[in-house]
Amino acid sequence: MFEPYHPEPYSDFTDPAKRAAYELALAGVAERFGATHQLIIGGDHVESGDTIESVNPASPDQLIGTIASGGTAQAEQALAAAWEAFPAWATLTAAERARYGVKLAAVMRRNKYELAAIETFEAGKNWLEAEADVAEAIDFVDYYARQAVRLAEPISVVHWPGEDNESHLIPIGAGVAIPPWNFPLAILVGMAIGPVLAGNTLVLKPASNTPIIGARWMEMVRDAGIPPGVINYLPGPGGEVGDFLVDHPKTRFVNFTGSKEIGLRIAERSAKVHEGQRWLKRAYMEMGGKDAMIVDETADLKAAAADAVRSAFGFQGQKCSAASRLILVDGIHDEVLDRVVEAAGALEVGPPKDNLPVGPVISAAQHTAILGEIAKGMEEAKLVVGGSAIDQDGGWYVQPTVFADVAPDARLAQHEIFGPVLSVIRADDFDEALEIANDTEFGLTGGLYSKDRSRIERARRQFHVGNLYINRKITGALVGVQPFGGFNMSGSNAKAGGPDYLRLFMEMKTVAERWIAP
Repeated sequence: MFEPYHPEPYSDFTDPAKRAAYELALAGVAERFGATHQLIIGGDHVESGDTIESVNPASPDQLIGTIASGGTAQAEQALAAAWEAFPAWATLTAAERARYGVKLAAVMRRNKYELAAIETFEAGKNWLEAEADVAEAIDFVDYYARQAVRLAEPISVVHWPGEDNESHLIPIGAGVAIPPWNFPLAILVGMAIGPVLAGNTLVLKPASNTPIIGARWMEMVRDAGIPPGVINYLPGPGGEVGDFLVDHPKTRFVNFTGSKEIGLRIAERSAKVHEGQRWLKRAYMEMGGKDAMIVDETADLKAAAADAVRSAFGFQGQKCSAASRLILVDGIHDEVLDRVVEAAGALEVGPPKDNLPVGPVISAAQHTAILGEIAKGMEEAKLVVGGSAIDQDGGWYVQPTVFADVAPDARLAQHEIFGPVLSVIRADDFDEALEIANDTEFGLTGGLYSKDRSRIERARRQFHVGNLYINRKITGALVGVQPFGGFNMSGSNAKAGGPDYLRLFMEMKTVAERWIAP
């Protein structure tokens, strides 16, 4: 019923027309700085006594916008609105819901540069990173719309004489989505629209660092005609609002992406059955990574070094998929390290609006935490480039940083820093490199640069990560092409952007009718 899905293309910003269009979008967003936004509950704009201020991490005295901050009363109201909207939304055919999704994707596509420009200011993403985030959000909507139609088909069962037997999938109810700040549109949209297109309703609690991009998306949800109450937008403190919604006996599912510490806390709370609760909550935790790239002596060393730097320092390393460990076999260690040091040291750091390769980290707290990890790292490894804060317009900048002579069990090699820090580890050979790569509690992404077919095949089998990339960078999974999700403490392996994702928010009903002779 729809044209085949294909990922949203990226822009070539060396094209003067594309560059001018993005600059125009930046100017338009800047004109709206300081605007106030409310909660959206049951389709209504709801005020709250408390507010959240969103600032530009490149210039923290610049207020992007202010948004109402909900409490437990508003959370109760939002969940009630989601349940009120659920029966009518769940009763629609999958095709009807999918049409809403395809229309929403079209609205987002028409406003792609505006959405990306908001991220450039609010999240500190340069043009490429911001547009890629928005393109992924569009892809989630388009792809999940088509998957919802596919999953509405009856499930094949074995024929039994004299009976009509049917199994089919149905939505499960009203839930909660808690997305992170680092992909403030793509992950927010994917975590919300997947369950919704499967027929559920939800309360969406965005990250407090980046609530304005989500507020703009909610306007597009309205413009696409999605009924009131299907998606309720509730910014607020995680310790109060998040816990309340996770614990609530009427919360049917919890969809979380963020740190391991918070994810484990939510998983534990979700498992508890509260008074009045009629189900076991479904809870999906997508958490962190300590992702490794292996380079062996057969690899294209120039390409490997370039992709290591891209994987480590894209969006300042603030990706759960970012390369934070570079494992080099002994024979090529020094050459690749020298290439990485040279490339990392040459990266220009500055305002994302100027489309520089490296921008600020998201917040003062993150800035302090990263610098603290770098200080600890100096006690256990050799700092070879970077390592300092950069004073520029008060922004939260950290130099691209590389450590060498990192021990495989050092904190630098085990703890997720979530910043522009790369640890280089020496391995005697490929066998030891693979052992080191797997020696972590995480298992999200990983990469291998090699021309040795036997090693590539071995990595396919034994490199224990959810997303393995060979002879390319280890970030940038495409919806529908590379379903995304990790192993071990990286989370539930929900595989966002994959053909089974919507199935997580549905349950199977089986109906058997025996024929009665007239």
